[in-house]
Amino acid sequence: MPGFELVIFDCDGVLVDSERITNAVFARMLNELGLPVTLDDMFRHFVGLSMAQCLRQIEDMLGAAAPAGFEADYRRRSQEALRQSLAAVPGVPDMLEALPLPYCVASNGGHDKMRTTLGLTGLLPLCEGRLYSAQDVALPKPAPDVFLHAARSQGVEPARCLVIEDTPTGVRAGAAAGMTVWGYAALTPKASLTAAGATETFADMADLPGLLGRR
Repeated sequence: MPGFELVIFDCDGVLVDSERITNAVFARMLNELGLPVTLDDMFRHFVGLSMAQCLRQIEDMLGAAAPAGFEADYRRRSQEALRQSLAAVPGVPDMLEALPLPYCVASNGGHDKMRTTLGLTGLLPLCEGRLYSAQDVALPKPAPDVFLHAARSQGVEPARCLVIEDTPTGVRAGAAAGMTVWGYAALTPKASLTAAGATETFADMADLPGLLGRR
């Protein structure tokens, strides 16, 4: 693995298969507000954004702020949906065990959310002590702050970090941090990840250790 000393994973959609679940909840709630969005719309306009960024998107679409309690209601409803059906992204547990490099997790999601989703999928013991959130820094992705914070905390130069992301927002953040970014393209079109700055894409997490081994 010439050049790489640390792999930094996004969480939602990369390690835990949560994006479809939580965005289906979000879409239903926006429909209830009179916004006729679909799940595809959610992946185009919301996936990869922080909650604060999502609320600003909603305000732009509605022409008014989301109702009081919207965020709390979303968190309650999405937590229930996650408890019912959340799973790890296929291949992730074995991939993490086989990974030939140190790794950590850097997410726009909060620490509570990460610990909940990683806990529900059994991945938390594999990531404990290596979780970094946009809550920890000034700006969320697509700003590079959380990736730079993760690299600094792990004692690795940004140029020696490989980021694994599944959204253009996350890819842009990793590229802005001066890191190499590979796009996980199981759900996201490869072209959108490449256009955002991903230098390679792949669609099966089980392939990652082998891809690294050939570097």
